Amino acid sequence: MMAKKYNISVEATLEVIGGKWKCVILCHLTHGKMRTSDLKRHMPNITQKMLTQQLRELEQDGIVNRIVYNQVPPKVEYELSEYGQSLGSILDSLCAWGEKHIIKEYGDKSSMLEDNVLNNKKLEVEASSVE
Repeated sequence: MMAKKYNISVEATLEVIGGKWKCVILCHLTHGKMRTSDLKRHMPNITQKMLTQQLRELEQDGIVNRIVYNQVPPKVEYELSEYGQSLGSILDSLCAWGEKHIIKEYGDKSSMLEDNVLNNKKLEVEASSVE
């Protein structure tokens, strides 16, 4: 069987992290290990089936590690693998470009972004309440 050939390298990247949810999952995992229920809570618009499918694909590609704890009830966590951590600068660049795009299109990113840690909103609120 002949190995797959790509027209350009970005095709290989998009084959692994392309789609609506994979980069979002990876961005959440940059903050550390998370259970499936944690990811689902942070991404309320993803279906459980899609989340499971995307996590399995990322695991098969060596981007995330699935950690199973031998306990009752069963506990499973996901984390970025060492290889997955190498995507950090790509994910940061995608987020930065997305913010610029939101500002260009809508003028105000704060009204267009959800309150969550990825958008630094909860951190800003917590920091201002401490002062």
